Amino acid sequence: MSVVHQLPPGWLLDHLSFINKINYQLHQHHKPCCSKNEPTASAPFGFPVKDSVSSFGGSTFIASDSTTKPENDDGRNSEMFIQKYVFRAELFDVTKPYIIPAVHKECRQSKEDLMDGVEKEISISITQKKRKRCVAFNQGELDAMEYHTKIRELILDGSSQLVQEGLKSGFLYPLSKKRDKCSEPFTLPVDACNLSELCEMAKHLPSLNEMKLETLQLMEDDVSVTEQDLLSRVVENNSSFTKVITIMGQKYLLPPKSSFLLSDISCMQPLLNCGKKYDVIVIDPPWQNKSVKRSNRYSYLSPFQIKQIPIPKLAAPDCLVITWVTNRQKHLRFVKEELYPFWSVEVVAEWHWVKITSSGEFVFPLDSPHKKPYEGLILGRVREKTALPLRNADIKVLPIPDHKLIVSVPCTLHSHKPPLAGDSLSSW
Repeated sequence: MSVVHQLPPGWLLDHLSFINKINYQLHQHHKPCCSKNEPTASAPFGFPVKDSVSSFGGSTFIASDSTTKPENDDGRNSEMFIQKYVFRAELFDVTKPYIIPAVHKECRQSKEDLMDGVEKEISISITQKKRKRCVAFNQGELDAMEYHTKIRELILDGSSQLVQEGLKSGFLYPLSKKRDKCSEPFTLPVDACNLSELCEMAKHLPSLNEMKLETLQLMEDDVSVTEQDLLSRVVENNSSFTKVITIMGQKYLLPPKSSFLLSDISCMQPLLNCGKKYDVIVIDPPWQNKSVKRSNRYSYLSPFQIKQIPIPKLAAPDCLVITWVTNRQKHLRFVKEELYPFWSVEVVAEWHWVKITSSGEFVFPLDSPHKKPYEGLILGRVREKTALPLRNADIKVLPIPDHKLIVSVPCTLHSHKPPLAGDSLSSW
């Protein structure tokens, strides 16, 4: 259950619990060579099979059970080890705000008059006498402050209600009652994931768009996949168990009943070749901003490139399209006024993800002029230009309420978003 509490303002979510209930279990067969009470082989990634806690990227191997199977072809019994992986709780151990409110208060003292009168500031004409004051904020920043003024009370009141429920139930807890957690700090290695290199490779292989290879089905427990396979086909795990996939020398866990296409958006033809239509599509584009430009940490997409994502070809009738958007008003307007209309998607609601600590504080001061403790989601419905097929006549599409809150403790890994699947969130 990802939903811990549901109230009229929205939901308090447990992101960690949602990940861990995906059932990351590996089933390995081994041939005992000595006593049945002693482990005789190592788990994947070189982890000991019994009585150990080991890590793999963001996951932790916590335990394994073993069962003896009937004799196999060589007349010996085989033993099955079930290894379970869970996400590391340390990655959700956000106990203090990223910026302390007291420090923030000093920083915003000189701009308090502007923040208290956003509407007044916007209406001031640029005259010679007041020119110096007007350049304190550019138009984008003024638009952001106006937007914040409109939703501030909604964020504050709704979050407070959900946080109070979380504190009452013990899901959230004051710092004085901090739960026992691993004392050793955990950081992912710098080269923990090289998948972005594959996406970069896809840009230089345009011929793959012309290929129509069949979907790659994972049959073995441990599969090595070449880069060429990944860039030209969808990879599926239709089994009821987790599979291990090795890519560029690194191992990844693929949950049961799942599939993926690792690709740049310029190479999405393999996904289209599957001919599948989807009822829900969630998009988290790499939006352009100043910090990304300065750091060169990852590539961003231009508005034109985002529009080229083939949503109309992937969406089923009445498909729910959800786009994560930063607080920059330019991006919000683009999604509502340009992107969704281009895809024949009707805007139906705007939700807000509010990020809190494990004690219920905002991770950033609510009125910070720079970083806000919330992000936006724009929800829309695909609207067909022609009448829907008769087979969909009995399907009832529930109305989606506007300005709902999703409140959760964020993952410390960059840009990890809370779950939108399961429980009450899936009613629409």
